[in-house]
Amino acid sequence: QVQLMESGGGLVQPGGSLRLSCVASGFTFSRYAMSWYRQAPGKERELVARMSSVATNYGDSMRGRFTISRDNARNTVYLQMNSLKPEDTAVYYCHAVVDGMLRWGSGTLVTVSS
Repeated sequence: QVQLMESGGGLVQPGGSLRLSCVASGFTFSRYAMSWYRQAPGKERELVARMSSVATNYGDSMRGRFTISRDNARNTVYLQMNSLKPEDTAVYYCHAVVDGMLRWGSGTLVTVSS
């Protein structure tokens, strides 16, 4: 059974940093691209970052501030978020396409506020 479990969200002040983690299970993690998406209140879900074996991509507003990484030995993908802004407030989701099926975690809430 494929599972994605995020952690690391919370309340942070503008300019601060957070690191999100997503632990995957139920599939051969190293073979699949992993992504982070986010959804702010009243907005559509958007790509934050994606890492495959050949490329790493970021959403335009995250480039230079966010870094995606992975530890295949731990079946974990990370999202390091620096210089956070209030507009980064959202639920952040871990995502993978496993055997043609979209898989999502339940999300972790990041709130950027003073």
